[in-house]
Amino acid sequence: MNYSGDKKMIRNDLTKGNIFDKLVKLALPIMGTSFLQMAYNMIDMIWIGRLGAASVAAVGTAGFFMWLSMSFIALTRVGAEVNIAQALGAKDIKKANINVSTSMLFTLILALLYVIFIILFKDKLIGFFNLNDVTVEGYAKEYLFIIAFGMIFSFFNQVISGMYNAAGHSSTPFRINSIGLIINMILDPLLIFGLDLGVKGAAIATIIAQFAVAMMFLVTVYQNKRPYSDFTFREKPSLKVFKSMLKIALPVAMQSGLFTIIAMFVARIVAMHGTTAIAVQKVGTQIEAVSYMTAQGFGAALSAFVGQNKGANEMKRVKDGFKTAGIIMAIIGIIVSVALYVAAEPIFKMFISEEPALSMGVVYLRILSFSQFFMCIEITIAGGFNGLKRSLPPAVVSVLFNAFRIPFAYVLSVYTILGLNGIWWSISISSVLKGTVLILVLLLLLNKMKKTNNS
Repeated sequence: MNYSGDKKMIRNDLTKGNIFDKLVKLALPIMGTSFLQMAYNMIDMIWIGRLGAASVAAVGTAGFFMWLSMSFIALTRVGAEVNIAQALGAKDIKKANINVSTSMLFTLILALLYVIFIILFKDKLIGFFNLNDVTVEGYAKEYLFIIAFGMIFSFFNQVISGMYNAAGHSSTPFRINSIGLIINMILDPLLIFGLDLGVKGAAIATIIAQFAVAMMFLVTVYQNKRPYSDFTFREKPSLKVFKSMLKIALPVAMQSGLFTIIAMFVARIVAMHGTTAIAVQKVGTQIEAVSYMTAQGFGAALSAFVGQNKGANEMKRVKDGFKTAGIIMAIIGIIVSVALYVAAEPIFKMFISEEPALSMGVVYLRILSFSQFFMCIEITIAGGFNGLKRSLPPAVVSVLFNAFRIPFAYVLSVYTILGLNGIWWSISISSVLKGTVLILVLLLLLNKMKKTNNS
């Protein structure tokens, strides 16, 4: 393949032009892609919700291990995304391509290892939650076993999406994932109800959709619609480059993995309150993901923006990028907070309308609405830190306050009149603290950058 003449996909130079326009144009497709990923789970949950709370609890429980896979994906995606963005900012195409081939090789290895782990230990993994319901445990094991076979496609899709984002071409992953979502939407009711496969049908539908997305990415790349001119998988992978990627990504991956593990322990506390409480948390988490995914989209956009501008030594644009993204997400966070509080009942009713799950779900959304502003700010700022190759500070802040949830949730739910609601308050309060502390850390960093530039 001749790369020298390719003009179809020239990279988006983020080191020039209006910062607001650049961030928004880059973030919107990333947000759209994130929402599409969330929509896979939401659509599954809507259809599965018609099977009853037991099925919802089963899929939600198995979903923790899909969530955990994101920490392994981060090991190659985050480092490659930042390195590629900085290499493109410095106009070093060869370095960018070495990161491409290296990340793909190690992504494949990690994916295979994770799939084998899930298949071998699925019974013990589901048993960890002490669900005390044979039906729910059976559904969860079935779903997890089947969905494991599609995780290799999920790994690939996430990493190749990150490469497009790093080059400023976030619209391509959005278009491809949109088609995948449509496939999933068509297959869900056909397999869950038409073929009477239940939760197994939801898992199969997701695998088929993810496989289709992976194939579309490959076709897109080999039709010369690459993330940037001269993009190729053909450079020799480098262990040295992988180590540099790990240095950037390890704090993020550990943060993601520990966040999931902490959430599992919190889920065990939730399970003490019954199957309905488990279902409420699973649905509530999906709804709350609206703000999470929005912030994640802006965080990824800010990471690419900061990475390219740092690579080009445009430090003023780096600082202005942080400010612009922060203001945008502050506004969005306030809007989401108000929406979740005011419209809690009709929103939750879209998923489960039976009592007492509906009443419990309304309370969940209203309690979590108080933390949405702070969560949006935290996730967005963390993306900017990643772009600077300073992923450790947000990871430390996140892990510390997330770990705080376990004892806080147990004490509030067992030893106070709050009961189950004490768990929701522990999650909300810790999110407020994370966002507040990370804002202070960012202000210190920006002040340090200002002094360095003036010296």
